Amino acid sequence: MNVTEKAQEFITESENSLHNDSFVKLSLGNYHGADESLKNIYIKKVLIKKEPRLSLTYRHKTRDITKNHTYEEVVGMLTQWLGSDFRVATLQMTDSDLLFEMHPSGKTTLKKKAVANRDTPSMSHDKNKNRLISSNGKGYLFDLKITDQQGNVFHNAQDKFRQINHYIDILSSLIREINPGNAIKVADMGSGKGYLTFALYDYLKNVLKLTPEVTGIEFREDLVTLCNQIAQNAGFDGLSFREGTIDQFDAAGTNILIALHACDTATDDAIFKGIQAGSDLIVVAPCCHKQIRRQIEKHKTENDVSFLTRHGIFLERQAEMVTDGIRALVLEYFGYKTKVFEFISDAHTPKNVLIVGTKGNRSEKSQAASLEKIREAKRFFGIEYHHLERLAGI
Repeated sequence: MNVTEKAQEFITESENSLHNDSFVKLSLGNYHGADESLKNIYIKKVLIKKEPRLSLTYRHKTRDITKNHTYEEVVGMLTQWLGSDFRVATLQMTDSDLLFEMHPSGKTTLKKKAVANRDTPSMSHDKNKNRLISSNGKGYLFDLKITDQQGNVFHNAQDKFRQINHYIDILSSLIREINPGNAIKVADMGSGKGYLTFALYDYLKNVLKLTPEVTGIEFREDLVTLCNQIAQNAGFDGLSFREGTIDQFDAAGTNILIALHACDTATDDAIFKGIQAGSDLIVVAPCCHKQIRRQIEKHKTENDVSFLTRHGIFLERQAEMVTDGIRALVLEYFGYKTKVFEFISDAHTPKNVLIVGTKGNRSEKSQAASLEKIREAKRFFGIEYHHLERLAGI
């Protein structure tokens, strides 16, 4: 057989495997086409809106691109590519492997090898994972436009759904550390549309089987109304949303205080509310570090990092680190053990640092050490005051 005949035999068997449910996956390699960065293409079956499709992952040197096509479209692509753009193709089926290869000499081979029976892979577009918050049977996720009525996560909400589960995964370990007891009181400052607030309540109520009282604080009346309606629809009796600002909220008795992406000094307001309440856990993701940056720019103190901070982008990053570093020191002054780490972001929330304070014991010695570190940082960077420091009166 010539190249075209052997390629056609490979394509025919690939097409048959798609229709008789023996297809496992297909890969194309040894690329000789016009795109210098393309290396391979990997093909698998997926379900999109309950319709079978083929998902093609284009593996480039520095990135992957995924596109979905009908069976017929991919058969046409294989006809165009095989033996020209791609010199090697491997079809894996439930009972055998089929290898097409065009050698440097121009000779082509088509080899078939029997294998132990394989299972056909799941066609779910979003792989089933061990998620703390599943998408099935969650009315609030449908109301929030994360899933359809059958619990399938919308394509444009995949990142948000991953963010929700990453957030719950982080909090789950932190909650185990504080061991708050059955009745737990949570305040989510600046809850917005409530994606993470609903997920946290769901986790506390339905996974940990606790009796939570979760309050979302949001100054936009329309979002408060929407979230309260969704909570009512979901039967989440212990979840409510209130209109107001962080500094207006009475946090007394709060076990866990959360503030994600509260702008500039609003993060300090939230931390101080948690300190005042003696919260067991304070979790904040700061945003917009303007207060400290203005002071650093104003005083232009000469120090060992001046060669960096003369550049605007480095100054901005430095101001963020200094602001959050002092926040951690203030928490430590009040006896909190602190952690600072990365929190997954999405396109609308580029700030991704999470500051966590877990209530512990404080001593005069540790307070004095924290206070001295705060003063040293202020002197080094030319800072008159930090808003949280002023709120706390230290």
